[in-house]
Amino acid sequence: MLATLAVLYAAVLGAQTYAPYGADIALGIALGAASIAAMSLTLILSARPRWAEPLFGGLDRMYKVHKWLGIAALALMIGHNTLEPELENVVRETRLGEFASDVGEVAFNGLIGLILISWIKRIPFTRLELPWSIWRFTHRFTGLLFAVAALHQFAVDKPSGLDGTLDLYLNALSLAGLAAWLFMQFVAPYLRPRAFVLENIDRHGSVAEVTLRPEGRALRWRPGQFAFLSAPDAGMAEAHPFTIASAPRADGHLRFGIKALGGWTRRLPERLAHGQRLRVEGPYGRFVFRKRARRQVWLAGGIGITPFLAWAEALTDTDQQEIALVWVVTTRTEAFAAERLAAIAARHAGLTVHIVASAEDGRFTAQRLTQLVPFPLHESELFYCGPTGLRDAVVSGLQAAGQRPRRVHHEAFELR
Repeated sequence: MLATLAVLYAAVLGAQTYAPYGADIALGIALGAASIAAMSLTLILSARPRWAEPLFGGLDRMYKVHKWLGIAALALMIGHNTLEPELENVVRETRLGEFASDVGEVAFNGLIGLILISWIKRIPFTRLELPWSIWRFTHRFTGLLFAVAALHQFAVDKPSGLDGTLDLYLNALSLAGLAAWLFMQFVAPYLRPRAFVLENIDRHGSVAEVTLRPEGRALRWRPGQFAFLSAPDAGMAEAHPFTIASAPRADGHLRFGIKALGGWTRRLPERLAHGQRLRVEGPYGRFVFRKRARRQVWLAGGIGITPFLAWAEALTDTDQQEIALVWVVTTRTEAFAAERLAAIAARHAGLTVHIVASAEDGRFTAQRLTQLVPFPLHESELFYCGPTGLRDAVVSGLQAAGQRPRRVHHEAFELR
């Protein structure tokens, strides 16, 4: 909502400022101003500012807004270029203004290409997915092209006597966006991550559990939060997000559960060695244990068990909730933390654990969930982590059966 208002405000300012020069010119300027605002906010959100995460309800939702702001900026740029304001008869042209007009075309075409690459995860009409390395590499240039677009906005020739509010607003947003991009490219990689050392790595089929100990100041996190992990010493300096699959400990040790879902996650366990240094940035996310919910259903799909591992480990004798944890896997061999969860459930009377292997037990459904949970689902809150298809099928099935939970919480983090 706040991002939408900021973009709309730029459009309204642009239309009001140029209204005396005709409706077509006012609309073209409004679209261009809104595009600059949208791109500025896109860069600001890409810097993952901690102060902004609560406003959006978590980094996963903040990144969704980031994505849609980029798409909106693309549409607005195309609209601005289509209705290119013709102000030659009412402005005094300068060399700087002509240069700004020329570079504006460069920025327009370049940003269209980069935004399309950022937007398209899968190559249209094929099963080919755009490689992460290409996506990330091209993403880095967005700030440079936006700087050109900001120069166009700042230096292009304008009629004399205009209200300066529009320029002030757009210049402030542009500077903030460029500062955020520069911070992410040249400062954050050295300032934000903390050093950890690989203490242990356990392999469970396609899942590797990595245990790290802090080297220096430990990380503070709440069970269920995630962090960005990188391993420069292993030649894998690009950070990827993973949920911290353990409760906070006094010694600062933490654990990640990493499933081989892509090239990076497949290579990482093979390149790691005991005593190797890794970098961890975080924590992020708001998918954390809610004590106020008396009856809770924790539903995990595959590697989506990781936040619930941290939640379960963090349970204490003062936590009196009734909790049903249901973990859906393909085969039972994938349930790498089954014994650990059973031990926790033995210590905590309010926690029951069910592991469902779809290859043996059949497709998991809402009806099966109601059979496993020892209390009415409509009296509980459902917490979900896993594939969106499973979540949608279960929630719609519960809705149809009149057993929809009071609230459904989920986290859907995706970098692109």
